[in-house]
Amino acid sequence: MLSVLANRTYRHLFMAQVIALVGTGLATVALGLLAFNLAGDNAGAVLGTALAIKMVAYVAMAPVASAFAERVPRRAMLVSLDLVRAGVALLLPFVNEIWQVYVLIFVLQSASAAFTPTFQATIPDVLPDEKDYTRALSLSRLAYDLESVASPLLAAALLTVISFNNLFAGTVIGFIASALLVVWVILPSPKPVAPRGIYDRTTRGMRIYLKTPRLRGLLALTLAVSAAGAMVIVNTVVLVQSVYGLDQQATAIALAAFGGGSMLAALALPRLLDRYPDRPVMLIGAGILVTTMTLGSMLPGYWALLILWLVIGIGYSITQTPSGRLIRRSSNPEDRPALFAAQFALSHATWLVSYPLVGWLGAAFGMPTAFIAMAVIAAAGLFLAVRIWPASDPVELEHSHSDLPAHHPHLEAHRGRKHTHAFVIDNEHTIWPAR
Repeated sequence: MLSVLANRTYRHLFMAQVIALVGTGLATVALGLLAFNLAGDNAGAVLGTALAIKMVAYVAMAPVASAFAERVPRRAMLVSLDLVRAGVALLLPFVNEIWQVYVLIFVLQSASAAFTPTFQATIPDVLPDEKDYTRALSLSRLAYDLESVASPLLAAALLTVISFNNLFAGTVIGFIASALLVVWVILPSPKPVAPRGIYDRTTRGMRIYLKTPRLRGLLALTLAVSAAGAMVIVNTVVLVQSVYGLDQQATAIALAAFGGGSMLAALALPRLLDRYPDRPVMLIGAGILVTTMTLGSMLPGYWALLILWLVIGIGYSITQTPSGRLIRRSSNPEDRPALFAAQFALSHATWLVSYPLVGWLGAAFGMPTAFIAMAVIAAAGLFLAVRIWPASDPVELEHSHSDLPAHHPHLEAHRGRKHTHAFVIDNEHTIWPAR
């Protein structure tokens, strides 16, 4: 897996990702303490609102940002967005009103909504070989999981010698270091495309995404991932400390079990995906999520919960990590930023539903009901994916063009109206061929 780090450009991008993630993790801890400092017992409501603002920014801003990404060099865009995020983090220690937190969080997450899809769309161009790209996806999953474990530990260690406001300085340093690492490499940009209107550029990714069967299947599986993931993220503390009567350390261990399962799956996935297609692997991952949510409704003891969370982490990573491969396979290079932005927005829309729903169900009707509801949602996502995403899903498809003029360059390049090639939705291919 680590062989892809021999590529200097990817190595710099990966290091930039890791450093920025650690900085973001420090900011998350510091933001919780800041909310408590400003709101006291209402800190939970403040953080809940901040999380909702984050998701709204992700859903609304990613497609808009992708509309401008094709007109700006990728390196300049990534560096500028890192600097915007550093500037917001620099301001956070000085806020003294809750509304100021909300405004800065919206700006910070809007920058992240533009940065992440652009970053994700760059990697397939840096690593054109699919095996290398698969290993890069697994490394990225590992980085996210390690951040969820390492950042709170680092924050706890730093808080023994500094105040929580100084944690934001670590975030600033992380984003600046990320920007410097990106500055030191030359990034490929997609080939120029014909000028498009703002509406076309804003909606292009969504239209390509929703017209591609394997990506509609991916969205259905993302619904299953968000259902199980939201149960873990929102209700772990309630299960461990309220249901089982344990302490914060036990909560941290439970969350670490989830992250550990995800990392184990990420380590195994490259070899697994070398041998098996994405679809059956991802469907098995979603099946694991349905099964574990159902078993969770029985409210096992704490040690059984740790095993359950570990297995959920495995299913979570197996279902989610290959998504970049599907997007790469379903797009021309010039459309990848828009398509990654569409995936970013649509996937976070599912989380925007799952987060409040699982919290409300758990509080109003109890944990067994929340587990069963998430199992039903995950099962619905799995069922839709099986129906929408054909079992036979070749890259090359035979199709015909009755809509193009006789001497169109595409017809001349492929010698006739009926031909076979790697099929993606684009200007010449606006409808997916019938089975």
